[in-house]
Amino acid sequence: MELNQRAHALVQPIIDAPAEVGAQLIQVACGAKVLDLGVSSGLGGLEAGRLLAEICLAGLGKVDFTPTTGPGTRLQVNVATDRPELACIASQYAGWQIKAGDFFGMGSGPMRVKAAKEPVIQAMNLVDDYPVAVGVLETSQLPGDEVCQKIAADCQIEPQNLVLLAARTASLAGHVQVVARSVETCLHKLHELKFDLSKIASGYGSAPLPPVAADDVVGIGRTNDAILYGGTVTLWVHETSENLRTYGEQLPSSSSAMHGQPFEQILRDAKFDFYQIDPLLFSPAEVCLFSLIDGKATIFGQHDEAVLARSFGQEVSP
Repeated sequence: MELNQRAHALVQPIIDAPAEVGAQLIQVACGAKVLDLGVSSGLGGLEAGRLLAEICLAGLGKVDFTPTTGPGTRLQVNVATDRPELACIASQYAGWQIKAGDFFGMGSGPMRVKAAKEPVIQAMNLVDDYPVAVGVLETSQLPGDEVCQKIAADCQIEPQNLVLLAARTASLAGHVQVVARSVETCLHKLHELKFDLSKIASGYGSAPLPPVAADDVVGIGRTNDAILYGGTVTLWVHETSENLRTYGEQLPSSSSAMHGQPFEQILRDAKFDFYQIDPLLFSPAEVCLFSLIDGKATIFGQHDEAVLARSFGQEVSP
């Protein structure tokens, strides 16, 4: 099955019964379908966020929740995939900035394969002939007719074959789907380090779910911090542990000179220009690389609960 076909199979039950996950279905004039799972106040929830994350993964990963301790909501978001390169890089990575009129949103999901606007997608040489494109938007406003027509044109499909799911960062569903990107951030960092991602057989990650922020800027800070200072990722890799160590030492977020401050503060210091932020920062706090060649596991980095507590507006008792 192609990536958009897999995602479409997951999204169809939401289209058929949106209220069951706290969503609202909007039929745009051009025929596109938009599912609001957290842009409008009161919509979405844990299950909506979990489904958003699995659709982002094009059905090639599973997302769930387990209890945890430390700062946050006492829940952590877990993600597991046995097709990490396709699930995380080809689909989940939010690499498409979508702008039209006064609309702005970060696009993820398998529609990115159809649009093929990003170098990372172009380099993978993927072909997806499924007639429907499915995408997820992290945005504070719902896409209108102009936006949907633009996305459909970029994906080379008819507008009535476009399905978009949207949630703002400062929503429960939005928090869940961003925090579910622990494995994706690790793979993207490895890609930037020129590691061959096809050698990664499986990935598992977890990160604490923050309290829902009052606004999107605080939400961006908290959800990023959940991974940067509280995320743990394990990768099973067809490579020797000796060669993996070279990459592992550069993998955790602590490899960046910007590490140690809550992400909201880093973002404000950069005047909201992501290009002014060290790309080495965007990775989990802790990474375990397991060699499928020699059977050795090595752990790099560590959590920082003090920064998490500051970010989440909580205090950690001594």
